[in-house]
Amino acid sequence: MRKVHADATAALAGVLKDDMTVMAGGFGLCGVPDVLIGAIRDSGVKGLTVISNNAGIDGAGLGLLLETRQIRKMISSYVGENKLFAQQYLAGELEIEFNPQGTLAERIRAGGAGIPAFYTKTGYGTLIAEGKETREFGGEHYVMETGLVADLAVVHAWKGDSEGNLVYRKTARNFNPMMATAARVTVAQVENLVEPGEIDPDTIMTAGIFVKRIIHTPQAEKRIEQRTVRKRAA
Repeated sequence: MRKVHADATAALAGVLKDDMTVMAGGFGLCGVPDVLIGAIRDSGVKGLTVISNNAGIDGAGLGLLLETRQIRKMISSYVGENKLFAQQYLAGELEIEFNPQGTLAERIRAGGAGIPAFYTKTGYGTLIAEGKETREFGGEHYVMETGLVADLAVVHAWKGDSEGNLVYRKTARNFNPMMATAARVTVAQVENLVEPGEIDPDTIMTAGIFVKRIIHTPQAEKRIEQRTVRKRAA
């Protein structure tokens, strides 16, 4: 089966539907599958539940889907850089399920590994634990968290081959690898697309068996979320 598609619209054809759950890789604006997110926006699907560490910023990343009111619920860890996110939440237009960042990462990893639930100390005795099962192990208290699985995962990779084997570069190796394993369909945008056998097997981070569709994005935009520079000399 040919995995490489001409563009993001073609790669997502037949996959998108209203009220689906989508995992979107990235941390801040690093490793964000922005081209695929743009195609999701253009498709017009709505009522989405989106699992992502954060919600991008106003006008970029998942902020595009917030602008068009296509997201119904966010399952996230940090959303402090997006003003529109806060406005929609406070207005009752957006549902939020907050997770400690490590817990979110492990919930996604567990989903990809077929683990339905696990126990963690993080959040015990706080609002995070409300309504959840708790247990004691060795005199310590733990909260049960469930694994996460999505209908679709969209991820960004630095290099990949036409069979879907992926390599992530530096900070972009954040939520992308675990999300690629935790969805029924994973679509990857790849900066450097090569032929099978051109990637050293020891460097592959996501095996091609997890990736169903691929697009080539050689001119990927590298945004800087917060730029800090020295003041000019007088």
